[in-house]
Amino acid sequence: MKSFSILLCICLLNLVTFLSSAVSEESIQRKTSAPPEIKSTWDDLTDGIENSSQWDAHQALLRQHYLDLIRDQHKPDKPPLDLIIHDTVIVENVYTRKLISYAVEADERAYAYLGIPLNLAKKAPAVVALHGTYVNGKDRVAGLIDNPNKAYLDHLCRRGYIVIAPEHFVSGHRTPAKGAYDTEEFYKKHPEWTAVGKFTYEHSIAIDVLQSLKEVDPKNIGALGHSLGGHGTFFLAAYDSRIKAAAANCSASFFRHNTKADAWARNHWYIYFKHLRPEMLKGNLPPIDFHEIISLIAPRAFLDLSGMNDGDPATQRQRILMLMKIMEVYELEEAPENFAFYAHGRKHSVAHESRMLMYGWMDTHLKPIEDTETKLVTP
Repeated sequence: MKSFSILLCICLLNLVTFLSSAVSEESIQRKTSAPPEIKSTWDDLTDGIENSSQWDAHQALLRQHYLDLIRDQHKPDKPPLDLIIHDTVIVENVYTRKLISYAVEADERAYAYLGIPLNLAKKAPAVVALHGTYVNGKDRVAGLIDNPNKAYLDHLCRRGYIVIAPEHFVSGHRTPAKGAYDTEEFYKKHPEWTAVGKFTYEHSIAIDVLQSLKEVDPKNIGALGHSLGGHGTFFLAAYDSRIKAAAANCSASFFRHNTKADAWARNHWYIYFKHLRPEMLKGNLPPIDFHEIISLIAPRAFLDLSGMNDGDPATQRQRILMLMKIMEVYELEEAPENFAFYAHGRKHSVAHESRMLMYGWMDTHLKPIEDTETKLVTP
């Protein structure tokens, strides 16, 4: 019986060795080949476009679709800024933080924090730092409350940037009677406009504020943000060409391949695009999507950061295909170095590495090359 068991073990060992060898031999049979072409529904961005001249014409058409989406034609006349400084604090002898307000409509003022580093030797680059869906958003961006990972104003001022952190129009000082981010009163006042058009227009006025300051280098202005501030960033950069570099973190999904697309046109609380609801309830999407809006930023610098497990994984994986297609636009514009994306598994967050990528992106595109170039060690 013992010898039979030994024989059985030997047979099993030989079988395992044979199967391992067979698998190994099969894997060796793999052949070299050219990479297959990757096709996706995002290919419509550049279908039929073969050169930069054709892209320029298509980009002009997309821009009009974008302005139609946000209903830009219904924005009010821009009033004089009438900038007021309400409070000034020196933070750790590094920078000055000012609470400011300025006119965005004839009867409406926006509030923001403005950070200016002390002892600037020359005009400095500036950043519009946009907060997420948080009732006291600008306070969080200033590092005064809640999550210090989102204290972009504090972080960037310490890196030599002038920073404006505007408050979203339905939060903070302007929180509606029904609560933060409720847009009912906005749509009563502006029934033909959109919330996206409103916040994008106001963020553009924040650029006016920066350009009015003697300390700001007006040719080197960037924008960044997370979540609501993330998609606010690319909406702004697509809208206003004064943004030289933008970085959007966890900036939401898009219209297509999104089972919750109608959330962009919901009928309560924060309503992004009220006019889209009737068609979206029929399953019809608008004539422009986010890859086309982001492409309006090209050839200016844009960095996209996203969590592959931020919401529906299947939807977020479509983002990679979308971004790969946007890269083709930057190649058409002969500016591939101005586009990048980073996908991670940290869900809806602004982790250390994400912040460093965003801040490094600003450094690369807004600061002089001597500020970022490396040097050899002196012997």
